[in-house]
Amino acid sequence: MITTLHTAFLAMNRQFDADLQREHQMSHTEYIALDWLSKAPGRTLGLSDLAAHCQQSLSAISRTVGRMETQGLVRREQSTRDARAYNAVLTDAGQKRYDEATPTHNNSLRRYLFDHLDGIDLDAFGDALQRIIAAADHRTTVPSPST
Repeated sequence: MITTLHTAFLAMNRQFDADLQREHQMSHTEYIALDWLSKAPGRTLGLSDLAAHCQQSLSAISRTVGRMETQGLVRREQSTRDARAYNAVLTDAGQKRYDEATPTHNNSLRRYLFDHLDGIDLDAFGDALQRIIAAADHRTTVPSPST
């Protein structure tokens, strides 16, 4: 079961990446970063927060942000709270690119995940995923489905 789960996650991520690369010249990692930034207040996150959300090291997210910065999708700015830290800010061009890529990502999710979950209670599946996230984040409470 563990090997199958691991292989399935890797296969899905490869497909997500291939679809986004083909249609939008964007990696799945870049899409996830844009997703978090689009939902952040002021479309801004500290690089360390963005790294944590994207499950990347600070070094890896810096490279990801650098690639997106050269395309004009994000910009870096010094944090107003900590002169040693930087924020990633989603630009209007980045928001547009994210909005254009979202249907492709949603179609990939449906095709590579949801279409294969016939007969599975999706509410129970969602609850299980929330518990996995909570355990990984070392939280003691699980967010309600409305959050």
